[in-house]
Amino acid sequence: MKSINTEININAPVEIIWDVLMDFSSYRDWNPFITRIEGTPVVGNKLSTTISPKGKKPMDFTPTVLVNSQNEEFRWAGHLLMKGIFDGEHYFKLESIDENTTRFIHGENFSGLFVGPLFGMLEESTIKGFEDMNKALKVQAEKQTQLQSD
Repeated sequence: MKSINTEININAPVEIIWDVLMDFSSYRDWNPFITRIEGTPVVGNKLSTTISPKGKKPMDFTPTVLVNSQNEEFRWAGHLLMKGIFDGEHYFKLESIDENTTRFIHGENFSGLFVGPLFGMLEESTIKGFEDMNKALKVQAEKQTQLQSD
């Protein structure tokens, strides 16, 4: 198994970050990495997603929601071609540091027969995509926080 784990501190309450994260219809407006999510985020449901790594062709996936714990964690599992070849369990976690600061943890655990050869080809662009999304989420959530405090 291989893993990618990124994190960023965001100057916004957990609730605001959660609301931005779960507003799938606005992803195309702010998210440079996950450019589309459609579906209802209920455990067991399938989502339709588009991942757009910078400099690479966008990829469509239909992951299954594993966890939707409000203001804490959202997690899904997907695979390339068929289960067991190259599987990914993608997660977003929110940890409150204080009432106005949240640690956003964004990662994925990869498994399957072709993790070794494929992971090396995807690792750099995936890390960059996660970090770009994290920074964009920070901007979006901090903007929402500012609007609410004005």
